[in-house]
Amino acid sequence: MAPHDPPPPDAPDEAAGRPDTPALADFAVDLTSQEVLRQAQVLTALGPDWDPLEALHAEQAAHDLLYSGLDDEQQRLYDDLVAAGVLPARGSGHAAA
Repeated sequence: MAPHDPPPPDAPDEAAGRPDTPALADFAVDLTSQEVLRQAQVLTALGPDWDPLEALHAEQAAHDLLYSGLDDEQQRLYDDLVAAGVLPARGSGHAAA
């Protein structure tokens, strides 16, 4: 049984006979209201004109531009990093014209 689950009332007390063992205390925190508040604050900060799909496309275009124009050695290293899972596989490594 996990430490945060209290034992059933009829279960034997495993700590009985050991005076140095502290009793377990029930400890629970509900973060739902804080999470809702945090999400509302983030969306307010982004503003009403924020478009998540536009942001994603801009990020993908920036990634493609960043890894465009690589020389042969840089392209080989990039391909190795993609194959190793260090960088995400996206695009051909060349920026769109």
